[in-house]
Amino acid sequence: MELTGRVRLGTKTKDLVKRLLEGEIAIIDHKDIDQLAAESLIERKVKAVINASPSISGKYPNLGPRRLLSAGIVIIDNVEKDIFDSLAEGDLITIKDGQILKDEELLFQGEVLNTKKVEQRLEQTKENIGVELNKFVDNTLDYAKKEKHLILGIDIPKVDIKLKDKDVLIVVRGKDYREDLEAVSSYIREVRPVLIGVDGGADALVEYGFEPDIIIGDMDSISDETLASGAELVVHAYPNGHAPGMERIKALGLAAKTFPAPGTSEDIAMLLAYEKGAELIVAVGTHTTMIDFLEKGRPGMASTFLVRLKVGSKLVDAKGVNKLYKSRIKPKYVAEVLVASLIPIIAIMSVSTPFHQLLKLLLIRLRMNIGF
Repeated sequence: MELTGRVRLGTKTKDLVKRLLEGEIAIIDHKDIDQLAAESLIERKVKAVINASPSISGKYPNLGPRRLLSAGIVIIDNVEKDIFDSLAEGDLITIKDGQILKDEELLFQGEVLNTKKVEQRLEQTKENIGVELNKFVDNTLDYAKKEKHLILGIDIPKVDIKLKDKDVLIVVRGKDYREDLEAVSSYIREVRPVLIGVDGGADALVEYGFEPDIIIGDMDSISDETLASGAELVVHAYPNGHAPGMERIKALGLAAKTFPAPGTSEDIAMLLAYEKGAELIVAVGTHTTMIDFLEKGRPGMASTFLVRLKVGSKLVDAKGVNKLYKSRIKPKYVAEVLVASLIPIIAIMSVSTPFHQLLKLLLIRLRMNIGF
């Protein structure tokens, strides 16, 4: 295996993909590549991924590497982190059997991941999943005690958008969020719920032709264009009030409110909708499983557990809803519908006097033409 391409480097995959161009080689430092990161790399149509960390550490069954390989993208794994100092953006390199060369000089050696290796390592992670589950539950319960004020009461910022007695759709940039958003598009057009985009979820709304009413989050994974689209902005702040995301908002000349709270931005989006009197909360792309949270680098899900206890009576989780609509329309079904629609037409025509007369005229004309 040998390929050549120009490199683009970034220790945060979600930031790097914004700059990647088709045919480039992505150099990342991403332990346990998750599916969302893999999909974003695939969308950029990279030739290869060079990872300074293990793409599968064995901690849990992350499926990102499998997805990359299935898309035909080469993975060179566990390369020395010095690669970020040795290469610059746009450098032309050659990858040959795990060797990384520049101007025919060997710079680094990595491991070529193939499907067999990936499947073996994913199988090995199953032995560790019980240990991780035990840690995850302990962390969740421990932090739930510390964050229980999310249930008992938290200061909710005032927003200009009216949420009381309305449906609210919250879009999060989680696994399969695009497919799920597409599946509920007809609901959005018919019901016209208040649309809340959580960070990159706001970009997803814009991508499908919708305008977010509220954007909430850390503001670190959303485009400038969407931030400036006119939506009301709410920056997720630490419990002490510090909000790093406000720096970007001010740099863009925009205004925003802050929402100091522990937990994730999707948690506080649900709390905002609930406390402001939403009739129904529909969530798309949310993180709900242990794997979801481990992929986000979180050892537990205390805040999410508590928030869902609180808002559960109004919450409809649309994660995975696209799976319900994947059956294709078969020609047989189309034919049956057409036949069924013709039955009433034929019945009406059979008892219609003008139709009988027209049919007789046609028969007479036909006989005259063929000489009968």
